[in-house]
Order: sequence, then structure tokens, then C-alpha cells
Amino acid sequence: MKVPYNDLLDQHTPILPQINTAIQSVLSSSQFIGNDGNPFVQKFESAFAAFARAQHCIGCSNGTEAIELVLRALDIGPGDEVIVPAQTWISTAEAVSHAGAQPVFADIDPKTYTLDPADLPKRLTSRTKAIIPVHLYGLPADMDPILAFAQQHSLKIIEDCAQAHGARYKDRPVGTMGEAGTFSFYPGKNLGAIGEAGGIVTQSDELKEILRCLRDHGRSANFNHSREGRNGRLDGIQAAVLGIKLKYLPLWTEQRQSLGAYYREKLGEIDTIFQSTPSDRTHVYHVFSSQFENRDALRAHLSENDIQTGVHYPIALPFLDAYSKFGYDQSDYPFAHAQMSKALSLPLFPNMTREQLDHVVECIARYPNK
Repeated sequence: MKVPYNDLLDQHTPILPQINTAIQSVLSSSQFIGNDGNPFVQKFESAFAAFARAQHCIGCSNGTEAIELVLRALDIGPGDEVIVPAQTWISTAEAVSHAGAQPVFADIDPKTYTLDPADLPKRLTSRTKAIIPVHLYGLPADMDPILAFAQQHSLKIIEDCAQAHGARYKDRPVGTMGEAGTFSFYPGKNLGAIGEAGGIVTQSDELKEILRCLRDHGRSANFNHSREGRNGRLDGIQAAVLGIKLKYLPLWTEQRQSLGAYYREKLGEIDTIFQSTPSDRTHVYHVFSSQFENRDALRAHLSENDIQTGVHYPIALPFLDAYSKFGYDQSDYPFAHAQMSKALSLPLFPNMTREQLDHVVECIARYPNK
């Protein structure tokens, strides 16, 4: 039995007529560029803000751009430091560098794999201006102690929600607990475009106005610019398609959660270690992350049985070549470093069948010395 890691064709096929109609509407209107007057962008922004229980949504070109725009809007730049998790995709740290600030890595919690609040005091300096907790794999970070630490030290909070559309922490939607929340709509995300796209949510009227200005070259009026900005707009076609797919996101999320629970039940029977989900957090299972001592050999075994897997992430951020100049040692980030050789992401996508999932678990169970 073949089990893909993800199956976007299966996701898109039932709604393809609606997607084609949405694209044709944009083509017919010639409203391609996502400035403040684009009706397709405005419609999606309104719908996503309602979904996220936020006052405002600002569409932009991708999730990395979303983080950088927020940093710039908060006047974080050269001479400043921003604390980010040691284990996540490079975009979180990369955006900090692109804004002119320096990323400072904090270790992860060994059970939830999200930023460990207990590690924050070690990373704090007089130059620290913000923290970017990442809601990794679809699980919210432990926000209350992070928010308390930020308040104590007058730090800004930017939530990286790229993998956690619709997740909740103590019934609070991700993206609404800090100054802003950033989202990626990369095609493989829980809510994905058919190209590059991103978004920002915020409760602040002032921040919303700055972000709308920054994403469009700092434009304040026709042919006038109040500041230097970015070319970071969300285009009309992506917005129209996202608007269609957003209607199905609650169903797809329920399917992911059902599969995630089934994985946990079945893998628990064979003593597998996987991401812990505290009872006060709602996981949306962008990734089902597990750990195996002989990860690479097991992954090869699964591939031989037509099961695709992923590794998130094979190299923790402090140990990437891009950050080798800082000279970090594995003892600086023991939990993030331990993940590098053990983490294995198992197939999970809407409409994945129980038979496919059973096949994955059975193949894992048959493999010796996991």
C-alpha cells in the first residue's frame, strides 16, 4: 500500500470547480495585485480575521515576509536581539536577520518540542526586544509563562503560527496573544495557497495601519510614501483561492485531529515517543512528529514499504552553516540537538484513510531496534 507524506491532489480535486471559478473571477476582473483596493484580498482578509478571532488580517506575500513586516512595524532592527526557538524552520530566524536584528536561540521543551520558557532567562540581554514563539507542528507553545516573561522585561511577542492555523492555547486562538501573529499559506500548510502567500493578524488598529503601509512600498497615498517599505503584497489569485479553501479548513482540521488521535493510540501500543500535547492546548497536526533511536534506518524501511516520511528538522538552527559564526556547541541546546538524529514526521493529511495509517504503524511495529 502506497502512503504519501501529503496529498494535495486529493485535497484539491473535490473543490477544483470552485477553485477554477475563483481564479477565473480574478482573471476577468484584472485585479491581480494585492493593494488595499483589491476586492479578493479584502474579502479573504476579512474572512481570515474572523476565523482567527482577530480584529485585523493583513495579507502578504509569504510567511517569512510576514515576520519581517511585523519586526519592522515594531521598530526592531540593527542593534536589537530577538529570541527564537532553536528548533524550527529557518524563516523565523532569517526574518530577524533581514530586519537587521540578531536572532538569539532558546532551547526547546523536550516533550512538546516548542520553545522552553525556562530557557528564556539565559538568553536575555539588554539588547533583547522581542520573543518569537513558534507553534510548532500545529501545537501552541506554552504562552502564559512566555507572556509573563515578556511583560516583566518589556518585550514584544510575535507569534509564528505558520504551522498552526486554528490551534488554541487555553481556548485562545494562536496569533491573538501577542502584538501580532504571522501565518504562512505555503501550499503544504493546513491552509495553503497554490503559490506563495502569507498573512498577519493583530488586535491593534495602529499596527494594522503601519503593516498595510509597509507591505506596499510604504505607500500612504497615490504617489506618496510615508516610509520605505517592502514589496510584500498578497496577490488576487492566491487570495481568491485561499478564500475557497478557508471554508473547508474546519473539516480538514477535524480530519487531522482524528488521525492524530488514532496515531497516538496505535503508536502508544508499541511504546513510541511522540510530541506531547498538554490538555490545555488544541493541536491541529500540521506534522505528526515522533522520535526513534534508529531514525534513518527506520525511514529507509518505511520507504521500502512505499511510505513517505519527513524529517523536521535534520539540523537545528544554531548548528546550520548560516549561524556557524556564533560558535554554538551542542551543550548550548541539548534538547534541540537531540531531536536532530531522532525526529521523524509520519504521513498525515486530510482524507488519509485508517487503512493507510494502520499500514504505517504496522510497518513501524515490524521493524526491530526502533
